[in-house]
Amino acid sequence: MKFDSSQVPDLSDKVFLVTGGTGGIGKETILALAKHNPQGLYFTGRNSQRGAEIVADINASAPSITVAFLECDLESLESVKHAAEQFVSQSDRLDVLVCNAGVMNAPPTLTKEGYEVHFGVNHLAHALFIKLLLPTLLRAAELPNGDARIVSLTSQGYAMHPWGGILFNKLHVPQGASSLLYLANLLYAAELARRYPQITAVAIHPGVVSTELVKTQSFLARAMIPFSRLTPQQGAYNTLWASTSDKEKIVNGGFYEPVGVPGRKLRQSCDDKLAAQLWEWTEKELEGWHL
Repeated sequence: MKFDSSQVPDLSDKVFLVTGGTGGIGKETILALAKHNPQGLYFTGRNSQRGAEIVADINASAPSITVAFLECDLESLESVKHAAEQFVSQSDRLDVLVCNAGVMNAPPTLTKEGYEVHFGVNHLAHALFIKLLLPTLLRAAELPNGDARIVSLTSQGYAMHPWGGILFNKLHVPQGASSLLYLANLLYAAELARRYPQITAVAIHPGVVSTELVKTQSFLARAMIPFSRLTPQQGAYNTLWASTSDKEKIVNGGFYEPVGVPGRKLRQSCDDKLAAQLWEWTEKELEGWHL
């Protein structure tokens, strides 16, 4: 499918929240959305100075848009909760939550709450965002012509998951690059669609993109990434498509490759029982976190 940011429709009255919006694909997503008249743009990141610069740039070119940076460290669930609290204190509406931020090939370590860092950041922190902002998304879905969405970035690398899919007994153990698995993002999107069909939830692969995340990898890790890479601007196209295109063209709970192409679900990405198990495990881990 041929697609670029010029095909994004008018976004009047729509409110977006993008995690990891201060660089790479997230930043390009924010800048592209800002050109189409959304009601509100909110984005998270750890670098408050960079966040302030992006807010200033958007305010200069589109002063009618409400745009705000929410400082957030996804290695801390407390920080996620604080960012969610900031959002709901500023907006009573959320139409699209883009779970964009992530880590790749980080050193073996744990998050502040003791979860393996890749799983803690790429899945659990976003699951908490979803849990805390779900009531706001559901209200948007109930509005006339309501169209609430959750777009989760993942990777074709999900197919490299270990035997058994998600090894729940190892999610509190530092594992390094071997734990770089995106299966949870696909399963969680599919389970969200089953449990909350009024919200469109999809997982998307942005393509192989030349971002700072890739540039900071080791020589060996970079050598394993295809040489032909998209620019961050091109890498945002699949996110923009999933966030703004006609929802009748999107299969709820689906997985899409660039741009808008149904991706193949291999191995345990089709395992509904594992998806339900992941949901229940996540709910149990997050049961003490509320706004």
